[in-house]
Amino acid sequence: MSLLTYKYILLLFPLLVPIASFCQVKEVNPPNYIKTINFKGNTPETQLPILKLGEYVILEFDALNGNEDDYYYKIEHYNYDWTPSVLIKSEYMDGFDNQRIRNYENSLNTYQIYSHYQLTIPNEQTRRLKISGNYLLSIFNSNDEIVFSRKFMIYEDLTAIGVNIKRARDVQFIEEKQRVEIIITSNNMQLNNPSQTVKTVIVQNNNLNTAISNLKPQYTLGNQLIYKYDTETSFWGGNEYLFFENKDVRAANTGIRAIDLQELYHNYLFTNVERASKPYTYNPDINGNYVITVLDAENPSIEADYVWIHFSLVPTEAFKNKNVHVYGNFNNYVIDESTKLIYDERHNVLRNAILLKQGFYNYKFVTVDSNGSLNEGAISGNFYQTENNYKVIVYYRDLGARYDKIIGIGEGSSVNISN
Repeated sequence: MSLLTYKYILLLFPLLVPIASFCQVKEVNPPNYIKTINFKGNTPETQLPILKLGEYVILEFDALNGNEDDYYYKIEHYNYDWTPSVLIKSEYMDGFDNQRIRNYENSLNTYQIYSHYQLTIPNEQTRRLKISGNYLLSIFNSNDEIVFSRKFMIYEDLTAIGVNIKRARDVQFIEEKQRVEIIITSNNMQLNNPSQTVKTVIVQNNNLNTAISNLKPQYTLGNQLIYKYDTETSFWGGNEYLFFENKDVRAANTGIRAIDLQELYHNYLFTNVERASKPYTYNPDINGNYVITVLDAENPSIEADYVWIHFSLVPTEAFKNKNVHVYGNFNNYVIDESTKLIYDERHNVLRNAILLKQGFYNYKFVTVDSNGSLNEGAISGNFYQTENNYKVIVYYRDLGARYDKIIGIGEGSSVNISN
């Protein structure tokens, strides 16, 4: 390398650093003493709030360390692809963030002591979020160290989004995949150069990890944008989620085989088997979600106890050399060591125990290959008949605009899937 080239690289280096850091933001997972992060808008669904401009959003979580720590929140605005927007806080927020969460209560009559925190936005300090788009809510401790973060979206009702769920056109996957067709109707606004200014994201069962993004309209028909792709908008059908309920920890409930009381209650679920090789059976679920509930209590937020839930699965040759994990919205679909099943040679089963708050939970078992790729259908199977929820989020950045606004939300279900 010549001296001139070396000096040129040194001069460019300060410019390269900020460019490399301008990347998609990812949610920060909480430490093990933070549990039951319940994030919702004005709907009962948790974990992925998509709210209309002017509506409120609620974040709840429990701290199990018993310290009654102070926690603070910050709000940031992002582009459609979750890269930081160029807006300053005063352009998207009326008021202030970086405020302490003031609403918290300690648990009542529970074996596991915890503090329950609740944050509502807007509030007295953060009076209003002024524009639509992608947002990230981050929670910090008193040392200004990030504890966890969660994504949410705010939309404006400017367009009508039609969503239809169809079977795959590809004969190879016609029994396993579901295809999403979209029609965007813009009666109240002019969509200029839509192939460049309109971006579409499809989310299955509120899981951003498997979302399909950056879709462009195939063609325009009057004031409508038409999306009738095959492979580009296809999702694996999956299978209905397994579930259990333990609103009464002292008696066997749905899905629970045995109960034991040690330092905390332990609930042992019935041992599951793989379903990929078996015919599809309709089994109503809540699409991977969960609901905190407890019997004979007025406030489940502080009166529901924490219970060790013991999962077990019969191993087969199909996933013998793969890592198996428990999967669901109870931890925002995170895959880590806490969700991994360990082989019990004595009983020839895969086991794991996870500390969960009393309630009704959906879950399934998934595999992760050595290269880290997730396969949701390896154990549960993929069936086109599976009932899944789909949300379509439409972004628009007009020519010369400085941020991506969300101009509409569409929703559909595969319960009435057609060819």
